[in-house]
Amino acid sequence: MRSQTIEVVTGSRERVHDITSECESFVRSCGGDGLLNVFVPHATAGIALIELGSGSDDDLIAALQDLLPADERWRHAHGSRGHGRSHVMPALIPPYATVPVLAGRLALGTWQSIAVVDLNIDNRERQVRLSFLSD
Repeated sequence: MRSQTIEVVTGSRERVHDITSECESFVRSCGGDGLLNVFVPHATAGIALIELGSGSDDDLIAALQDLLPADERWRHAHGSRGHGRSHVMPALIPPYATVPVLAGRLALGTWQSIAVVDLNIDNRERQVRLSFLSD
């Protein structure tokens, strides 16, 4: 297994951050066939395979805002208003994804991208672990 950590700055707003190019570079350096595992080791972030740049990323944030409003209902209540919802989000958007790699290339669908989903405006810097598994 080969592994690498990348740094992602998500900023001070809720965000869907594209990391597809970083993932492509990593698997290209590994070569061959295998699986790419993408993992964000944070309790308040997730990894999504989603079409980006067509409004879907904004739609995802809007859907999460509807499902998980930033209000006072959350028992986990430190940090910014509604922070507890950020801890619930990874149950809906898991902190990992696995993508097939064929001949050193991600086998994503035509419109699929790999993204970090982050509702936590209190933590602007994220680490993402990329692991390439092959035999």
